[in-house]
Amino acid sequence: MTIFYEVYGNLYVNLTNKCPCACNFCIRTQGDGVGDGNFLWLECEPQIDEIKKDFDKIEIDKYNEIVFCGFGEPLERLDTLIETARYIKSKTDKIIRLNTNGLSDLIYNEPTAQKLQGVIDVVSISLNAPDSATYMQRCNPRFGEKSFDAILKFANDCTRYIKTVIFTVVDCIDDGEIEKCRKIAKESGVEFRVRKFQ
Repeated sequence: MTIFYEVYGNLYVNLTNKCPCACNFCIRTQGDGVGDGNFLWLECEPQIDEIKKDFDKIEIDKYNEIVFCGFGEPLERLDTLIETARYIKSKTDKIIRLNTNGLSDLIYNEPTAQKLQGVIDVVSISLNAPDSATYMQRCNPRFGEKSFDAILKFANDCTRYIKTVIFTVVDCIDDGEIEKCRKIAKESGVEFRVRKFQ
């Protein structure tokens, strides 16, 4: 079972394969792994003792950041993510980033951003569409049309509790849509980044 793997000099954390979306460009449809994580499908979700044990074997100083981003939505396991992040912070001062689709408020039916305060340094939220209709077609969220507005609210909440908040889009979408997403990020008071589609 691959819990930790390396991508671009960062240490990634693979907590779950669950995800409330089925994005048309999802990397899980392109292969079974990323970076040196050759197989990221989990037979069962790792428990906190397993995560800590694996983390303690890692030479953490060689990595730039620790990133919660595996073959699933990390916030599907919010409590485990928080406990893992706290443990990592007790061992290192490396930046801890969360890559998320921003739908955790709908997963838990309550606001979730505040729970990340003090354990997550950077939240990177996949926007990938400039409006609800496009998001529905492209990302197929199980929560339906309320998903897009929930992402915007989650990002806004995160700005109150997290030092750095970023909206990202993949570079395979239309240039005009990218610019509209950039405007949304500016209006939301968050950073913006275009990610290379792999």
